[in-house]
Amino acid sequence: MAKSGVAVVGAGSWGTTIASLLAARGETLLWARSAEVADDINRDHRNRRYLGDIRLPDAVRATTSLTEAVGEAPVILVAVPSHGFRHVLEGMVGAVRPGVPVVSLAKGIEEGSHLRMSQIVGQVLPDNPAGALSGPNLAHEVAAGYPAATVVALPELGMAERVQEALHCSTFRVYTGTDVVGCEIAGATKNVMALAAGISDGLGFGENTRAVLVTRGLAELARLGVALGGHPLTFGGLAGIGDLVATCTSPRSRNRQVGLALGSGRRLDDVLAGMHMVAEGVRTARPLVDLAAAHRTEMPIAEQVAALIEGRTSPAEAVATLMERPAKPEWAEWEDAAVRGIPS
Repeated sequence: MAKSGVAVVGAGSWGTTIASLLAARGETLLWARSAEVADDINRDHRNRRYLGDIRLPDAVRATTSLTEAVGEAPVILVAVPSHGFRHVLEGMVGAVRPGVPVVSLAKGIEEGSHLRMSQIVGQVLPDNPAGALSGPNLAHEVAAGYPAATVVALPELGMAERVQEALHCSTFRVYTGTDVVGCEIAGATKNVMALAAGISDGLGFGENTRAVLVTRGLAELARLGVALGGHPLTFGGLAGIGDLVATCTSPRSRNRQVGLALGSGRRLDDVLAGMHMVAEGVRTARPLVDLAAAHRTEMPIAEQVAALIEGRTSPAEAVATLMERPAKPEWAEWEDAAVRGIPS
């Protein structure tokens, strides 16, 4: 059987879904940390732990060997949570060939270092170009074949087009770009904003409140993204507003589910104890806020989410703090210039 030419590292819901799309081009290797998950995929063509009873293509083959998964791959997609991203990359050292693009599917910021995933690739695998894949991509919907789209960003457009060619199909449109920074900041920030949207819903607020959170969340997302060198247009696209809307409104969004529980009065530890999948926003809130502070960028919603996660405020107090902020213009002068693409 021919090979798809892409290896997927991480057999959670999203990694498995991406491997299923790639399998249309031929056998696709999927690295699973768990032998139980790998056996389920290889024996019954299902990943019941993460995707329920959805049947996977026969061409998806799972392995628990990182070396086997990535050793011959011309492109590698890494779909592991941000807190385990560095450790998994370190396991790939010596196995990945120089020059092979490594694309992150994770949407978070590393705790402690405040690095984006592509920056971690640059540290651990300095001979490999690093990119990101991001968009409004709820795994179960993509796996079920609902029409969806994403954007893959790599430093060189030709590299992004290689991933596009492998993934693009009748139900999944793949766009290309070179704004890795913008895609990663958008992906990390939208998870924190989804926590805020869930908290709002848990408190019993309505559509107006959620719309305000999405809109002002987009302002925070774009503000930090531009400060770090991202392109303003990225934040009006799939990786920005597209992913933000999906994650803040969908019942399938893990981050929104956690926020909903917190807004309803449940304790964070109890909420997380009942989940076997990661809500990236919980770990990302603090490093995101610290990253913004280091670049003198104001992110009031993200700041309140971080304070709530750390037990320094309550949902009601966080809302009051945000609503009592001084009145101001909707757009600062420098933000208006940034949106137009004019250097400020």
